[in-house]
Amino acid sequence: MDLHAELARLNAAPELAELVLGTVQKFIDQAQEQAAESTRLIEQVSRRDTELHAAKIKIEALTLELAHLRRMRFGARSEAFSPEERDLFQDTLASDLAAAQAELDKKQAEAAASAEPPPRVARSRAGRQPLPDHLPRIEHLHEPLSCTCGQCGTALVKIGEDVAEQLDVEPARFFVHRHIRPQYACRACESVSAAPIPAAVIDGGLAAVGLYAWVIVCKYLDHLPLYRLEQIAARDRVILSRSTLAEWVGRIGVALQPLADRLAVLLRSRSVLHADETPVRQLDPGAGKTKRAYLWAYRTNALQSGPPIVVFDYQASRAGEHAREFLRGWQGHLMVDDYGGDKALFATRSTGSRSRPWRR
Repeated sequence: MDLHAELARLNAAPELAELVLGTVQKFIDQAQEQAAESTRLIEQVSRRDTELHAAKIKIEALTLELAHLRRMRFGARSEAFSPEERDLFQDTLASDLAAAQAELDKKQAEAAASAEPPPRVARSRAGRQPLPDHLPRIEHLHEPLSCTCGQCGTALVKIGEDVAEQLDVEPARFFVHRHIRPQYACRACESVSAAPIPAAVIDGGLAAVGLYAWVIVCKYLDHLPLYRLEQIAARDRVILSRSTLAEWVGRIGVALQPLADRLAVLLRSRSVLHADETPVRQLDPGAGKTKRAYLWAYRTNALQSGPPIVVFDYQASRAGEHAREFLRGWQGHLMVDDYGGDKALFATRSTGSRSRPWRR
């Protein structure tokens, strides 16, 4: 609105018009100064929050390193077997039994060549599972040395074949991708052209996507620590330090965060969900031991259409507020156990003119 034109239309006195214009201009100047001051304060608070967050991370890292060094120096060893150690002894027992059985079969075969072989005890074998059909097959054809009968010399006729399958594996094989980008020059324009650099998960990183995937799968699905991956690579004379592997894991986690966020959005678009939590051990820097954290799992219903989705949410406690925060804005049917922290989720929530309860 043009203030001058409005005052002229109202036939206001020149002194009043000047007074009004001056007052309005004063308010505008004050508002602009306050806006500039607010912007400066917001930037200052944001900068201090960033510095404080970096300092906290540094303190936690140093505390964890100090706790690790103290444990190495003063920690006592427990004689109790962990579940992993018990599994190790079970594997050793099974290997010893198989070796003893093989030695027994060998002795029985040697005894069978004598005049009076000892009676062979029949062993009960468990049914062998067929090999998966989706695995590729490499055929090896074994023909006899001669296609004629060894007794009469008549040509042999094929009447069938005996097929036996063996499962094999190809260990991790390291190789190098060479990206060659030819440089082309234009003599008329005196310019140089080349293809753009291929996109990478980590800019300027040493590894290709396949190596990143191998590290993540080995660490989180096969539960192999990074020092073992370092040893596996060292057998092929490939140097992958633990610090480099740890940096890759951290950077890949950040790169995959949008995918995890998108999966959570797609999961919350379903009308029926299942939720549960399970305790996990978390390092407690400074205390010299571990504390209990929780891994919240959310999954879609198997009877609904669409691909199944499972999303894990790592939290420091079992409080129901974590589930409320993860499912904020979602409405539908939620299936959980009888944990009291989940009961607050089933209260009726109003959304405008209609309400819909969260049901078990």
